Amino acid sequence: MRSGTVAVIGKANAGKSTLVNVLVGEKVAIVSPKPQTTRDRILGVLTREDRQIVFVDTPGLYRQRNALTARMMKTTETVSKDVDVILFVHDGHAGLGEDDLALMKRYAAAGAPMLIAYTKIDIMPAEKIPPDAKAIYEAGIGADVFPVSARKGRNIRRLEDAVAALLPEQDPLFPEDVVSDRSERFMVGELMREKILLKYEKEIPHGVAVVVNGFERRESGAYAIDLDIVCEKKNHKAILIGKQGAALKETASFARKDMEKFLGAKVFLTVYVKVREDWRDRASLIKEFGYGDGD
Repeated sequence: MRSGTVAVIGKANAGKSTLVNVLVGEKVAIVSPKPQTTRDRILGVLTREDRQIVFVDTPGLYRQRNALTARMMKTTETVSKDVDVILFVHDGHAGLGEDDLALMKRYAAAGAPMLIAYTKIDIMPAEKIPPDAKAIYEAGIGADVFPVSARKGRNIRRLEDAVAALLPEQDPLFPEDVVSDRSERFMVGELMREKILLKYEKEIPHGVAVVVNGFERRESGAYAIDLDIVCEKKNHKAILIGKQGAALKETASFARKDMEKFLGAKVFLTVYVKVREDWRDRASLIKEFGYGDGD
């Protein structure tokens, strides 16, 4: 059996988490069109009869603006140095610039063999792909390019086969029924944060943390979940709650439905909004909220 770890690396919004979810066949990472959706490394495990691929979804490469984003970038750098393969995800629809080529060169030189997933080909002209692939080759980047569409499932199995071929022959790293290293408690918090990212605009979603205080399965099989949405400013709290609580009620209802689908059981959800000023620049709060140190 071929088995090993694969760092999934690329710019924010390149489609890394969507690609990992499709490759694994389960939702192991939240998805939104906003940067900083993924804040820590998350494992997605794909097991077949002849292979086990452990995808390590990392925070998108993003300019450091505070202590949280600095920690996110450190996580990505650390992961890239300790894997069997690097899968660099590039948003083909966004175009190919010199900064993209520089990032590819940087990770191609990290030591592990690298492949490039050229994503979102379902929403771009096909004639753009060959010139971009040629530019990558002419830049001296020794990595095969795989044009893929995660949403449409195009070339996904071909990419998976190429990744598996680069992994060492060894025993699997996880039991065959494991699809992620993250707990259900972690995932329900992430599902809440995903809905906030999708509903609210501007800077508010980026300044939000979700803290799960209570996660209990009752004798009936239903879950009682108690969580806090933590924001940085009082006016952000007012926006999150909305007039007469309407915005928060809608967002919580949206999240609860996904939690019930994920857990396969009824969920009783209690949500509070709290203010912790500038928490993204306070190391103690970053750690308290679970970023950078695993689950």
